[in-house]
Amino acid sequence: MRDWWQDLTDLVLPAECGGCGRPRAVLCAACRTALSGAAPRRVRPVPEPAGLPPVHAAAPYADAVRAALLAHKERGALALTGPLGEALAGSVRAGLRAARTRRAGHDGGSGGGPVLLVPVPSARRATRARGHDPALRLAYAAASELRRTGVPVRVLAALRQRRAVADQSGLGARQRLANLAGALTLAPGCGRLLRGGRVVLVDDLMTTGASLAEAARAVRAARTGPGGGSSISGPAFVYLGETWERRGEQRNGPDRQSAGPRFRRPSGTAVAGGAEGKIDGVCAAVVAASPDAFQIHPELTE
Repeated sequence: MRDWWQDLTDLVLPAECGGCGRPRAVLCAACRTALSGAAPRRVRPVPEPAGLPPVHAAAPYADAVRAALLAHKERGALALTGPLGEALAGSVRAGLRAARTRRAGHDGGSGGGPVLLVPVPSARRATRARGHDPALRLAYAAASELRRTGVPVRVLAALRQRRAVADQSGLGARQRLANLAGALTLAPGCGRLLRGGRVVLVDDLMTTGASLAEAARAVRAARTGPGGGSSISGPAFVYLGETWERRGEQRNGPDRQSAGPRFRRPSGTAVAGGAEGKIDGVCAAVVAASPDAFQIHPELTE
């Protein structure tokens, strides 16, 4: 009888914490603090891809947070969807607050309309291999948390991959942007819906920012209509240094940061969504970003 009860308990309760491995916890108190104990912050990858909207993240991608995200994404630890979705909801709230501030300072308005969470789609082969789409699952969890606090939000899976892309794990920042350029398109019937609300692109993790920049390009093109899409085309970066981060850290652990030269943005170069960028109602939120991305450079602050 004791063995039967133990087996049943194992089905209901996780065997170990998704962050540190402590037994009998979905996510222990210490790991929850690492994930959601601090206020979400604005983050920027280095180098920053042109067209990247303002991004907010709940925590640096390291240690317990990294372990929890990988357990959810790669090992199907779906019990972690709840706490990870709550962290993503916090990032969405921070992004919406910042967007209201930017818009008020730009044209005196406060912004409005429903909030649309648009997840960045995984490659089809990755979704098949994992058995689920992590970003979509977390988007629904975040939406549930946001509705509970009175935010009018819905999930709109508006983006599709229109061509195959190479595995990102061995690619550098420039190569990733080139690999993803033009890879996303809108699902049928979503263009009209995107024009009617505030769009928050959501993902579990931001590394180089190439995926979010490509998603933003596809959304902006849909919102502005034929001939009115983003003027940004092809790979482009705002260089302030070199970054260690690469998508392959999902399997092999993060590389160390390389000490590279830092360059100021050329005068007159617009950073989409930033102080000089167009206020277009698109922002982004993620659970985690590389630790480097939390170090906002003074010359690029809003």
